[in-house]
Amino acid sequence: MKNTFGSNIQYTLFGESHGEAIGIVIDGLPAGIALDLDLMERQMEKRKAKGKISTQRKEADQVKIISGYFNGHTSGTPLTILIENTNVRSQDYARTQMLLRPSHADYSAHVKYRGFEDYRGGGHFSGRLTAPIVAAGSIAMQILQQLGVQIATHIEKLHDLEDVRFGQTIEEVETQIAYLQDRSFPTLDETCGKAMIEKIEACAKQKDSVGGILESAAIHVPAGLGEPFFDSIESILAHLLFSIPAVKGVSFGSGFDFANLYGSEANDAFALKEGKIVTKSNHNGGINGGITNGMPIHLHTVIKATPSIYQEQDSVDLQSGKEAKLTIKGRHDPAILHRAAVVVDSMIAIGLLEALCQQEAGLALIKQMSSNERGMIV
Repeated sequence: MKNTFGSNIQYTLFGESHGEAIGIVIDGLPAGIALDLDLMERQMEKRKAKGKISTQRKEADQVKIISGYFNGHTSGTPLTILIENTNVRSQDYARTQMLLRPSHADYSAHVKYRGFEDYRGGGHFSGRLTAPIVAAGSIAMQILQQLGVQIATHIEKLHDLEDVRFGQTIEEVETQIAYLQDRSFPTLDETCGKAMIEKIEACAKQKDSVGGILESAAIHVPAGLGEPFFDSIESILAHLLFSIPAVKGVSFGSGFDFANLYGSEANDAFALKEGKIVTKSNHNGGINGGITNGMPIHLHTVIKATPSIYQEQDSVDLQSGKEAKLTIKGRHDPAILHRAAVVVDSMIAIGLLEALCQQEAGLALIKQMSSNERGMIV
């Protein structure tokens, strides 16, 4: 089972939903980077379950950095993040452990790991594993912020409800990103956000769940990041985003809407603005030929409805080898879009930092940022 991403900075994810702890090891961070633990805590707070629109499993999600961090700075050795699981109810899964839950990884995991997988709460396949991703992503985000990069995600669509979309220009997106920083429910239109919350609560009452689309933007990303083919910016980000449980689609810029556009409509004409080359529109989402062009990176992530619903469903009993009926127990989210937004931000930050490190100039910038503050010549 491989759980590592990255060539320059490597991230190794570990743990299970109902195990003692979950966490991530980050290897390759230069020594001397000051970490903003308050920012990490704020990011973790965005992912936490809240109110009737989330699971009633409440975890403290207190991040412990147990290695690679000393006197407020990275030490250059592998940085290990540990998050204890403190609120598990494994008995909720014991009764139905041999019944395959529709749209879960139960069957595919059972086949791959020959019955040795941890089934409790989805084990290693659980969305619980996104908690250390957010912690790690906050570190990548801090590095990018020092370079001026800003990232944000909002709920573009929840079932049939649609929020305002990100603008086309850097200035428009910058204003919208600033607005989202203080939003407890990530929408650009407050009225739409309230309607979405009501929709989620209604689904919960019907013992059902709901999905939708997240829209993300990253601004002030340097032009020239990415490679033409296998390590294009789209390839790197899609690789990471598809690793998030429940993600079933990723598109960039106008995405599938390109199918409805003529070339004259889809092309982004170039212009000069204050001596810089920009594009008048941003249908391509800030990426040409797999490489950033300096415009906002713009992408969409489809999140399917949470598969854990309380309605009776058809299943198969692995023990008896017969068809069966399944009614799940436990504590589950009627929607995860609002919690997944910060996970998407984190994955984007990890991906952009990886692309930045692939560039010799980007790596030099990170080394300069992390230079020893005690006056040593580096």
